[in-house]
Amino acid sequence: MGLKRKMSEAWLRSLGGRPGLRVRWWSSVAPPGTTTPRPGDPEGHPGDPEGHPLFSGSRVGLFFQERPQLKNPFLEDPLLRGYLRRHLPQQMMKLYLYSPSSGLFTCPLAMTDGASKVIQSLGVPRVAGDAYSRLTSRDPGHFWTSGQWMTERKGGSDVGGGTETVAVPQADGSYRLHGFKWFTSATDADMALTLARVTTPDGATTRGSRGLSLFYSEVSRDRDGQLEGIQVQRLKDKLGTRQMPTAELLLDGLRAHRLAEEGRGIASIANMLTVTRIHNSMAAAAAMRRVVQLARDYSTRRTAFGRLLKDHPLHVQTLARMEVETRGAFLLVMDVCRLLGREETGVATALETHLLRLLTPVLKLYTAKQAVAVVSEGLESFGGQGYIEDTGLPGLLRDTQVLSIWEGTTNVLSLDVLRCVSRSSGLVLQAYFTHTEALLRAASGVPSLAPAVRTLEGALSALRELVEEAARRPPSFLELAARDLAYSLARIYMGALLTDHASWEGAAHSDTYAALRWCEQDLCPVVTSERAGRFSPSSPPLDSALVYDQQD
Repeated sequence: MGLKRKMSEAWLRSLGGRPGLRVRWWSSVAPPGTTTPRPGDPEGHPGDPEGHPLFSGSRVGLFFQERPQLKNPFLEDPLLRGYLRRHLPQQMMKLYLYSPSSGLFTCPLAMTDGASKVIQSLGVPRVAGDAYSRLTSRDPGHFWTSGQWMTERKGGSDVGGGTETVAVPQADGSYRLHGFKWFTSATDADMALTLARVTTPDGATTRGSRGLSLFYSEVSRDRDGQLEGIQVQRLKDKLGTRQMPTAELLLDGLRAHRLAEEGRGIASIANMLTVTRIHNSMAAAAAMRRVVQLARDYSTRRTAFGRLLKDHPLHVQTLARMEVETRGAFLLVMDVCRLLGREETGVATALETHLLRLLTPVLKLYTAKQAVAVVSEGLESFGGQGYIEDTGLPGLLRDTQVLSIWEGTTNVLSLDVLRCVSRSSGLVLQAYFTHTEALLRAASGVPSLAPAVRTLEGALSALRELVEEAARRPPSFLELAARDLAYSLARIYMGALLTDHASWEGAAHSDTYAALRWCEQDLCPVVTSERAGRFSPSSPPLDSALVYDQQD
């Protein structure tokens, strides 16, 4: 294990510091205007939506060996290949290093990873066998990317109530899809997973989530180069992520295959959501680290008022706050990656399985909000340069903003946390309290960490009391408290991870200081808000009156 760990560290250092990698410039060769929306022609075709060549052809990426420019011994060595299969954190570390320079290629990779997870969880159905081999291939010539076409006009997060696409059964066992997908990312993907309602012979469908089934479709073209069964209505004019085409698609008889049992569409994509939400969180942590590194470097070069920025204590204090947030986000992401790796290899304990289910939505919602705040602060640290497109800095903020929207907004994920607690009869919270207490016990013997440990223990105890009290309250109490509850779960657990990390042999003084600084904030905002009466029955009417300016 020691040898493998050293080899992993050496390879990651090489990947992060090798100056000759062309990947460093992928984000600049796929500029913001790459997929500028164009008006449709009379037939509704805006032109080829493929965008920059980075997202077409062989779709080579850093994970899939760009030959001969990039040799990847980490994937070629059989010892290390086996090691990677059992240790997901090492794989996700590559994503962390790659993400800020990928030209947003990590987005289709996230959906590809999620699609392969879904197909694998369904036992690799025969109709998707070739697709699965391509989604998981390291050969650029064989590799495929996948899209996920879920959002419709009435949909958004309400997939069950907003999906109108229908699937018409065919004599050969396949289906033909008819419907309108309002928001489809990675439009240039080779295949897609999508949801639709199977029709009966008389054209009837089942309403609600129970009527949705999961389908797999390949994106193909006819001899004239036209998409078969798909009409691109228009490309989306997005705030950010403009390197990647996002479009409105009309499915007009698209050939598809049902992957799972009819009516089990929502349940079938649960694995995909877990994977893509973790990818989203890794992108958030990576964006934070990138802007902190840039701001730190800039502070050693920029002179203001006769001194370098690094010699202005207030400026460095701001950078330190950004650094603490970034460290906390990174540790939480990697801990959830560890849990996912153990779950995927079948060695996870019941406690770890419950933790993964609870922490995935918590991780996604909290790191996304962190990233927007940290990247915005980072741009401000550059002064006027942070507002100039030539620097590339504004694009960081635009691309970061999507992280709190894609794969579930903050409120939607907060309610998902409540559903997770309810469906497990509280077992996920028991696992959370048990594991967090164990992390704090491990750090309790380090005198320098004692203030952080005491603060975290107090916050954890207050959270436990509130959860126990909530069981005696009406359901509306927790629904109103959901967002603050999710934030509290994130902050306390991040603090425990920072404290645990600082207690390890060889930890730096800055690790201890980061843990102490983290614990200076309100670690349990749900208790703070409850004491202020924010979740009482009188609160919603007051909120409504405030928002909509209602008069007495």
